[in-house]
Order: sequence, then structure tokens, then C-alpha cells
Amino acid sequence: QVQLVESGGGLVQAGDSLRLSCAASGRTFSRYDMAWFRQAPGKEREIVARINDSGDSTYYAASVKGRFTISRDNAKNTVYLQMNSLKLEDTAVYYCAALRAYRTVVDYWGQGTQVTVSS
Repeated sequence: QVQLVESGGGLVQAGDSLRLSCAASGRTFSRYDMAWFRQAPGKEREIVARINDSGDSTYYAASVKGRFTISRDNAKNTVYLQMNSLKLEDTAVYYCAALRAYRTVVDYWGQGTQVTVSS
């Protein structure tokens, strides 16, 4: 069992930066790929970024590539999402997720943290 708790969301202006954190409980954190998803009002949940268990392979959605960076610290059971050059369209609830390698089904979800970007 893995429990995920996100933090770091908030209200920022376009062009600002924000770092999300996701703290995981349990000793199996390092066995999972970790990902960040987001869901904007009226839209489906979409993947933003994913990192493999060892942290040496990442994936980014085209909409955030070059602006967002996912990283993890297995010693701290924490995954991060550094978000730079935020845009209005980045406004969404951001969810942390744990997945098994090579799978797209999420095994565990966090509760979500709101990110609002204003002009």
C-alpha cells in the first residue's frame, strides 16, 4: 500500500514558477514509476510527466516539455514537479500517481493540489 500526499499548489501569476511535492508512505516507493497528472475544469485528466523508478528516464506531455521538470528522491520517498513559465492553461488540479513500470494503469492516486495561474 502506498499513500501519496501532494503539497505546493497555489495561486500564481503567468510566467511564475511553482514546485509541487508528493510525499509517499511505505517502503515500496522506489519500486514504482511516479507521475503527475492534471485535470482542468470540464476536461479529462491528463498525464503531465512521468519518471521511472530509478529516476533516470522521464516523459513529458508536449504542452509542458521544456517548462516542467519531474524528479524524485527515493531516500525521501518524494517526487517533485518543478513548473516554470506557468501559463493560464496550466490551471488545474494536479495529482501525484504511482504506477508499475511499463503500465499505464495507476495503482495509487494522491488527493490532488490546486494550481491556479492568473494573468
